[in-house]
Amino acid sequence: MSDIASAFRDHKKAFIPFVTAGDPSLRDTEEFIVAMAQEGASLIEIGIPFSDPIAEGPVIQAANIRALSAPGGASVEKIFQMVQRASQRVDVPLVFLTYLNPVFVYGYDAFCARCAQAGISGLIIPDMPFEERGELAPIAAAHGVDVISLIAPTSAERIQMIARESTGYLYIVSSLGVTGTRSTITTDVGAIIERVRDATRTPAAIGFGINTPEQAAHYASMADGVIVGSAIVKIIAEHGAEALVPIREYVREMVNAVDSCRQ
Repeated sequence: MSDIASAFRDHKKAFIPFVTAGDPSLRDTEEFIVAMAQEGASLIEIGIPFSDPIAEGPVIQAANIRALSAPGGASVEKIFQMVQRASQRVDVPLVFLTYLNPVFVYGYDAFCARCAQAGISGLIIPDMPFEERGELAPIAAAHGVDVISLIAPTSAERIQMIARESTGYLYIVSSLGVTGTRSTITTDVGAIIERVRDATRTPAAIGFGINTPEQAAHYASMADGVIVGSAIVKIIAEHGAEALVPIREYVREMVNAVDSCRQ
């Protein structure tokens, strides 16, 4: 069983928070990761800041700018070093969300080898088309790193094709558009999950727009987990280096909501 599979085993519902590495500093990010794991996060996604994060809304775009502009910056190698320290302090899987350019520039094999060394269990690459994952997936697999596919509401007939080839977990995009908190989500996510279940036993987690405990409980009841990013990044934007306590409180509340529908 892979590290990622362990986050979903025994019919456990996973709460998956996201943070942008280097916002407001890499030292702070490390402490946020440790705190979220201590508060019950099942798996943690870590964004590598990028100058053109096309899947992100204004909240996470701003976090990317803050991280890249911070004193000392947030280079890929510095992020690897931070994650390697954090991975030794937590017992939950860590996953990078990155765009393809930083991986390509670093070199596919070198990047995946460094992921394995640093304790990264999976990669989410929003701008890598499913049809092109074959360039990276075998290399990642050779290093024990899962390439995690996204399924969007527009995937339609491609849902089962993507699901059949999935590894780690499937990231189910709840809404059209970019990341960001939403008061309502109108997509028929349940129908997407049903089609995924017909094609694979890979766990499915729902993200994009979820930010309240009520939403977390509702969507966790449909899927194997929920992913929350913008709501946490907003807390960091508001509190900066003092965000540790409010992050703990928020993650604890969301974990409790997800716990309410665990089998």
